[in-house]
Amino acid sequence: MPNKEMLLIPGPTPVVDEIYAALSQETMSHTDLRFAAIFKKALAETKKMYNTDGEVFVIAGSGTLSMEMALINTVAPGDKILIVSHGYFGDRFIGVAQALGLKAEVLQSAWGKPVTPEEIETKLQEGGFKAVTVTHVDTSTGVVSDLNKLVPAVKKYGVLFILDGVCASAALEEDMSREFGGHPEYKIDVVFTASQKAIGVPPGLAIVAFGPKALEARKKLEKVGAYYADIMNWLHIMREPNIYFATHPINMIYAYAKGMDIISSEGYPARYVRHTAIGKAIRAALRVYGMQILADEADAAPTMSCVIYPQCVDDVKFRSDLAQKGLIVAGALGTLAGKGFRIGHMGNTSNQTLIKALAYIGEALQEQGLTVNVDNAVRTFEREFAETVKG
Repeated sequence: MPNKEMLLIPGPTPVVDEIYAALSQETMSHTDLRFAAIFKKALAETKKMYNTDGEVFVIAGSGTLSMEMALINTVAPGDKILIVSHGYFGDRFIGVAQALGLKAEVLQSAWGKPVTPEEIETKLQEGGFKAVTVTHVDTSTGVVSDLNKLVPAVKKYGVLFILDGVCASAALEEDMSREFGGHPEYKIDVVFTASQKAIGVPPGLAIVAFGPKALEARKKLEKVGAYYADIMNWLHIMREPNIYFATHPINMIYAYAKGMDIISSEGYPARYVRHTAIGKAIRAALRVYGMQILADEADAAPTMSCVIYPQCVDDVKFRSDLAQKGLIVAGALGTLAGKGFRIGHMGNTSNQTLIKALAYIGEALQEQGLTVNVDNAVRTFEREFAETVKG
């Protein structure tokens, strides 16, 4: 099933033929041992991706369900959490926390900028916090969080570090066994994601990894205000997937297993380098067109970018013209709506696709009367990618 369009929004991302083929296989029983073997292998690869000796959960749902699972299984109603927000999706934690009866305090950065470790530490010094949430890459702004700085800033206060990896997992390292700053207690406690971003599988799966301290926190809660989202109801299922609790999304698991096979075959270090190189290359090429990137280069994500137009570009016409050419990008959000667009460059998206997209973007700008050099943009992409991969 070849892709008819270049879907370069920040998710869902393009799905390769091998994953479509896996998705279309004959549906087995959700208790079939053959299916269980496929699922177990995918779960083992998920643990490898996060390098965790804890537990991983892959169930039918979205990234929003993953977010809810991360909170409801670690903090109790009335507990205080700190939300570190770099944009729209960091702010989404606020609504989830309110729905769960948590006391949420928020550190919000200006869009395009990160919250600093110093700001986080100043807030945590007030005491009483049970957890801190951080969005690894905010899909609205393209800002990436520097875990080397943020994990120690949080963990020195003895609270849980919950990481939103929806726009990052499988493209950026999220090592749950890593001792940040060389301290044995400075580790990521929870990471969650969804299937449709850098993993490169269609939407439909909620994926959450709990480290030992997060699992301990769940046990201390005894009961939680959920049934489907309670990890204790899923724990033995993830160990023996043929046991029934709720029906697995069989064909989505086939697709996920194939997606994780593709990631494993590429190798995690190589995949991380490739995403870093693609991010730098696409941003450099877009600057050739006179466009600005919302995030400073030091804070820009490898997986997607928020791009600000040159003056006089009509947003609706620009994106409509691209769609007619077969390229789909996303509009900017919030106060940036109409002033820019968001482009995804993650998962199994190829360099060839991105180069073709650059040509279409150049053509759409030319159709609005701008003078741009498409060949120069493409050469810039190729040069920047090669130099970054080379190191």
